[in-house]
Amino acid sequence: MKVAIFPPNSMILADMVVRCGHEPLVVQKQMKQKVTSPDIDAPPFNMTEDDPISGLKYAAIEVPSGVRGRMSLFGPIIEEAEAAIIMNEAPYGFGCVGCARSSELTVFSLRRKDIPVLELDYPTSRDATVEMVHKINTFLDNLNNMEDDDND
Repeated sequence: MKVAIFPPNSMILADMVVRCGHEPLVVQKQMKQKVTSPDIDAPPFNMTEDDPISGLKYAAIEVPSGVRGRMSLFGPIIEEAEAAIIMNEAPYGFGCVGCARSSELTVFSLRRKDIPVLELDYPTSRDATVEMVHKINTFLDNLNNMEDDDND
């Protein structure tokens, strides 16, 4: 299954998803398309004039262009997601949360989508970390079982 992760660039969550046989939907893949696209004249600025416009699909015109630009990256992740793992209260080092409004809109959109969603609070102790890893692995294993049931 395609699993959206939040924060959308968390290598820790992406690695766990891959190890359980699923495809992580991460912002790095979206950025790679932009950096290697011939449409980009200056890769450090990885935005075209169309990005804020495509972000209008997810955010109103009154929303700052930075939010719309981020949503042009996060939107395809939300659309492709067949499941999601959301880490609440994650520190910046766990994965960039970027703009607070973009983050809220992304999480809101994932929650309202009719897909399995696992929400966890960032662990603050060793025991909580072990429990978090167990919950994520159980969630991903259950997704495998759902896929097997659908294939039968």
